[in-house]
Amino acid sequence: MDRLIIKGGRVIDPANGVDSTGDVVIEAGAFASVGGSADVGKGDRVFDASGCIVCPGLIDPHVHAREPGGEEAETIATCAAAAVEGGFTSVCCMPNTEPALDHAASVKFVYRQSKEARRARVFPVGAVTKGREGSELAEVGLMSEAGAVGFSDDGTVVASAGVMVKALKYLAMVDRALMQHCQEPTLTSNSVMNSGPMAVRLGLMGWPAVAEEVIIERDIRLNRRIGCSYHVQHVSCAGSVELVRAARADGQPVTAEASPHHLLLTEDMCDGYNTMAKVNPPLRRQADVDAIRAGVADGTITILATDHAPHAKELKALEFDAAPFGMVGLETALGLYVKALVEPGLIDWPKLIEMMTINPARLCRLEGLPHQLGTLTVGRQADVTVIDPAESWQIDESVFAGKSSNTPFMGWDVTGRAVGTFVGGRTKLDRHGRGGE
Repeated sequence: MDRLIIKGGRVIDPANGVDSTGDVVIEAGAFASVGGSADVGKGDRVFDASGCIVCPGLIDPHVHAREPGGEEAETIATCAAAAVEGGFTSVCCMPNTEPALDHAASVKFVYRQSKEARRARVFPVGAVTKGREGSELAEVGLMSEAGAVGFSDDGTVVASAGVMVKALKYLAMVDRALMQHCQEPTLTSNSVMNSGPMAVRLGLMGWPAVAEEVIIERDIRLNRRIGCSYHVQHVSCAGSVELVRAARADGQPVTAEASPHHLLLTEDMCDGYNTMAKVNPPLRRQADVDAIRAGVADGTITILATDHAPHAKELKALEFDAAPFGMVGLETALGLYVKALVEPGLIDWPKLIEMMTINPARLCRLEGLPHQLGTLTVGRQADVTVIDPAESWQIDESVFAGKSSNTPFMGWDVTGRAVGTFVGGRTKLDRHGRGGE
């Protein structure tokens, strides 16, 4: 029988309360044993995890794979390759493609492309409305049956309160989360960066924090008696953190995510018309960064998500107003989260792993059947990430596996890196030849 032993690591599985040194044994693509010391038999493959953390495969609930329609920037295959390079075994791709992922056939297309890529698992998030136009609900029931793991019009907001109520009711019926891009459109027309003195000095249209906050507050009120799982994407400002904190304290089914750039960068990065720092929602003030970090530390924000948004170099080379929003994140996220959250002592490694495994798995309905991801539970699919928490490295686009390299973090020195990525027990990354296939 095909056996892989990941040997001698610090095994952390937050869902099962595991944090101890031991071995993880994988047989036929599933976990056979977790913890203790496993005997190595003839023909067994061994991955040396000494000095490393062994955890459930990392899951990113918010990426842009760009296929179909944007293959010059990324494809499902290259997104999956970038994912395993960054330690992610599963990613959930947003529906803002051309055409939008708004029907069952497009959901099935994502699964086919993911299977052919044979790297990370790529799961589709379906559009809430047809064409992401905000006026008519998409076929959420049929898309759920086809395998959509959540729903969003990401890139645009579900602006109509009436449409939003219908969406919340239908998604509650099919047990899927509504992931909202919170941006009130009439307050942000032509806006390209945070509203404030920096935008005035640069002569750019500002994107006020209240445009995010007002949508969150509206949606929480609309959902109060419906009870749909409601998720705030890429929180960017202090007021949003407060709204989520209050809703969760009130027992409402509200979750929120933070992205690396909103945990580390401010609007000052836009100085000099730096298009690599142009992102939606925008980078804001240091007070907002501090509030988001505090929200992670106190459990208000429970999920970390990259909002991986690749773009071709020639588009990011346009003037600031014309350049697209977004930055890549899959290959850089882990080290950046360590820098933002672990190194300052805001959270520890088990909490970081919880926010990157079981919490996104629950959000995207990946914990239960048929996927059974996010844990190291015996008998479940063996998706594993091995992390060297002490490895220092420099972010360098020359080694990126994805198609694009638009990031303001180029050249940053970070610590903490995935050295092994296993999907269904198969080695997808063995950075330093520690074993595997």
